[in-house]
Amino acid sequence: MADRRILRLTGLLDLQQRLRAAATVEELGFLLVNDTAAVAPFRQAALWLGAGRGGRIAALSGLAVVDGQAPYVAWLQDAAAHLAAAPAGGTPRRLAPADLPAPLAEAWDGWLPPHALWIPLICRDRCLGSLLLGRDEAWTEGELRLLEMVADSFAHALTALDPRHAALRPAPWRGPVMAGLLLAGITAAAALPVRESVLAPAEVIAREPDQIRAPLDGTIERIHVRPNQPVVAGQLLLSFDPARLQNQLEVARRAAEVTELELRQTVQASIADTRARAAVPVLQARLEQQRAEAGYLREMLGRIEMRAARDGIVVFDDPNDWNGRPVATGERILLVADPARVELDIRLPVADAIDLPPGAEVRFFLNVDPRAPVGGALTFIGYRAQPGPDGVLAFRLKAAFTEGAVPLRIGLKGTAKIYGGKVALGWYVLRKPLAWLRTWLGF
Repeated sequence: MADRRILRLTGLLDLQQRLRAAATVEELGFLLVNDTAAVAPFRQAALWLGAGRGGRIAALSGLAVVDGQAPYVAWLQDAAAHLAAAPAGGTPRRLAPADLPAPLAEAWDGWLPPHALWIPLICRDRCLGSLLLGRDEAWTEGELRLLEMVADSFAHALTALDPRHAALRPAPWRGPVMAGLLLAGITAAAALPVRESVLAPAEVIAREPDQIRAPLDGTIERIHVRPNQPVVAGQLLLSFDPARLQNQLEVARRAAEVTELELRQTVQASIADTRARAAVPVLQARLEQQRAEAGYLREMLGRIEMRAARDGIVVFDDPNDWNGRPVATGERILLVADPARVELDIRLPVADAIDLPPGAEVRFFLNVDPRAPVGGALTFIGYRAQPGPDGVLAFRLKAAFTEGAVPLRIGLKGTAKIYGGKVALGWYVLRKPLAWLRTWLGF
């Protein structure tokens, strides 16, 4: 009996020395779950590292690597998490199936021997984890004392090897203080003034272009230019089909000739016939009306060819969409624009609308080259939101580009960033969530 005690004390001293000499946390855990058998014999050992339920099985006896997907390890993980959630004392604790929830207790016989021991690893009043041992024989008080010394040596060695483990259980005052500091930091950050801004789709359009509109109801016979083609003043742009107007003019001309002949006959007959004399003013008025209609139709025939009023480029869609197409009077067909005079057309969705003063700064990021934004300033803000081509209800804004900027090609699209006034960072971040919450709550 005395020789066995001496061997165990010698094993304890040897294990303490090897624990202090361990170079890594993994080596330290391997020594604890395997070489502790020289101090108190066991059949199974598992090392649980971490505070409370947030720990993990870090080492198992007889295994170099822990497989977290293995059924045995999964059962141990759940059992250790349950045991670690209980208040940690400073002394080893004998375990029985009754210490675990019913589902875990039912599987005890399949994974652990009858007698198990839960040993907290305490250093400086902080619990770094626990050691789980199991064997077939009951544990003696002497063995519990020796294992308590092993646990103390391991905890000190772990703290010295990896100082992070020293703070696994924070001081009682640290949580409220850190929470207060965090709340103060968030409050201070929320009060910081930042420049409010929104993003909206935008397109480069012509500024003050000439709008070529249909002067009459008719059918376009041919478009004589191509999209984006440069034109000069007086150049033919499009022509209408003259057949209908020519037919109407011929009918009006023939009607006027008939009325004129009838008027001559009536004038001759009016010398002797009082009824004929009364019909003369009526026929004269009808003749004037028919001549006016013929004159109007001749004027309309003079408008079937539309020409450019100034130099520029032609802006419209595919000519094939217009050739042979009937149009109504006043319908816009194309634009003649100066390529050097462009502006930015912005569609700001209602959900993103903010207070924007006239002249607010705008930066336009082209889809084709988003790395080189172009500056500008707001010149127009629509007072009423209207559905856009995409069906989204939006305010229409216009912006002029910075003086000296290279003119952009009409039709280029991108994203405009519009800057407003300064607001608190908290409002800038929470503006849209608060608007959504107000809409959801209905007030």
